[in-house]
This record gives sequence, C-alpha cells and structure tokens, in this order.
Amino acid sequence: MTHEIPAFEIPTIDISPYLTGEASAANATNSTACAEVAAQLDRACREVGFIQIVGHSIPRSATDGLADALDEFFALPLTVKNNYRRPSSENRGYSPPKSESLSMSLGVAAANQMNDFYEAIVVGTEVSDYPGVDLPESSYAANTWPEAAPGFRPAIEEYFRHAQGLARILMCAFTDALGLPPEYFDSMLDHSIDAMKMNNYALPEGEIRISGDMTGMGAHTDFGILTILWADQVPGLQVLSADGVWHDVQPADGALLINLGDAMARWTNDRWRSTVHRVDPPIVDGQIIRRRSAAFFFDGNYDAVIEALPGTLEPGEVGYPPITIAENIAAKVAGLKGATAPDVDSRSADRVRAAG
Repeated sequence: MTHEIPAFEIPTIDISPYLTGEASAANATNSTACAEVAAQLDRACREVGFIQIVGHSIPRSATDGLADALDEFFALPLTVKNNYRRPSSENRGYSPPKSESLSMSLGVAAANQMNDFYEAIVVGTEVSDYPGVDLPESSYAANTWPEAAPGFRPAIEEYFRHAQGLARILMCAFTDALGLPPEYFDSMLDHSIDAMKMNNYALPEGEIRISGDMTGMGAHTDFGILTILWADQVPGLQVLSADGVWHDVQPADGALLINLGDAMARWTNDRWRSTVHRVDPPIVDGQIIRRRSAAFFFDGNYDAVIEALPGTLEPGEVGYPPITIAENIAAKVAGLKGATAPDVDSRSADRVRAAG
C-alpha cells in the first residue's frame, strides 16, 4: 500500500490569542483560542517546520525602520563595511560576499567552499545584557555598530526588542503545543543567546556575473530554537520538503516566517522538524534581483543542555546525544565561517545530499 505525500504548504497561523491579556503563560492552556493555536503549531512543526504567522503585534513602523536601516548600511562602500568585520569565531559584525558557506554548517561541502554571494551583518545579546550572570564572551560577544550608518543602531535595536518579545510568546505557545508544564523552558532561556543576521544578496564590487558554483545562501538548517524571519517579497527562499523537493516560499503582506532550529529538533527527537532551506534570488542578465532579509535567532542559554524532552522518545528509542546550546552553535559556526565540518549528529545533511 502506498501513502500519498500531502501537497507542500507553509501554514499561516494567527497567534494573536497568545498576545491578549488572558493568554499569560499561567493560564494559556485554559483558553480555547490558545489551545487551537497550539494544536495548529504542533501540526505545522511536525509536518513542515516552517510557519507563516500573522497577528504577531510587531508594528509596521518597526519593520519599515529595519528595512531602512539595512538599506543605509549595505549602501556603504565595501571598503567602509569591511571596517566592521570581526574574527570568524565571534559571529558578530560584517561578512562580505563569498566569505561564508552555510551548507558547510551541515558538513555539506560546495565545489567552491566559500561560495555564498550574500553579505551580512550580525548583532546580538552581549554579556552586559545580563548583569550579575557569569557568561562567556565567546557566546555573548560585544557588538560592532557601524558608525558610518548613524540610523542603523536605533532602528535595529527597536526591531530586536520586538523580536525578543515575540520569541518568548512563541515559546509559551510551543510549550503548550508540546504538552509541557507552563514555564518549562524558562530556566533554559533566562540568559538566551539572541542574534540577528541581516542579509543583502549582492556580488562583490567589481563582479558583474554569477559563476556556476555560487549560491545565494547554501542549504542549511538554523542552529538554535527558533528563527523569526523578515524578508522582502522577492523570490529566492526555498524549503526542502519531506519528499526531497525544493519549494519556493514568500511571505504575505505583514506576515513573518518562523522556522525551527536544530535545538528544537534535537529536543523533540525530530518529532518537530528543523527544515532545510536555502536562498537563490532571481538572476537576470547576470545581475541579482535585490533581496534583503533579517533572521532573528532565538537560541537559548549557552549552558542549556539539548536532550530529549519528556514524551518525545518511544520505548527503547534513542535520541540525539546531549549537547549544550553553545557547543552546537560553535560547531555550526566553524563550518559556516571556517569551512570545518561540524562534529555533531546532523541528520539534515543526508536530506541535503539526497535532494542534490
């Protein structure tokens, strides 16, 4: 007997019940509306791992400010942007085109290892954001803010605060969706590594054509718990479905894309999917059609241990080996920026190789 694979679709979920006063972490499970949202999230996380959310409450002014800030920074000359580069181990600051390879974060080498043609700038939580907590600089590095783009920092900080709040609301909903006690994750998130990678798809200055072995952003999974993605409505983002086929994804007006990262997949022993995705914006006459995105990564405490959650293993089933959030991220960043294949159990790499 054969089983038909359902048509691929990114579910759209209105999460507004979790933003109302009655839907606090203490009583959200008692709300019929929240229970329905949690059930929708569980189905989406099992079947796809990518979700489009509406009713998220991040104001349009914040996303417009984010877009303007990206334009201001990425319009700077490459010589100026290069002043904001950081050591590859820190996952902060500027990265020019062809300096990273996201497929190597899975250990999947490309023909030309550093072949992704996007440029990016990353900011995130710092040690100083959690006073009184002894934290390693390696996970909570200080940010490099571009003084040459004076409007960048205030706009990015505003959007970052909204994304942090939304991520915690989503964790409340995910806790319900997994049938866990309220506030189950709180002790793993109280000094979370939060980072935002802002991307612009562009060739290095002086190059006008795409070589055959270059990609916009190589196939990868995200490293942490969940990602909140703002993106232009320009083709390019593709998601790998369970049947090994790549599907195009674009956000609707005012919507945000949410996808699960490796930490959540490992916590649930792949009951929930950390979906493989890539980006290849359209190319016309050797030129890339402009595309921008900002991925907010909610990664959890550096010392939180990722191991199977209650109820996610069948009798006799063995889950992923335990690993901390920081260890998992460090291994993936070594592949991303240093072309060193990560020494972690990554079932996603096999899916990428099978898809081609």
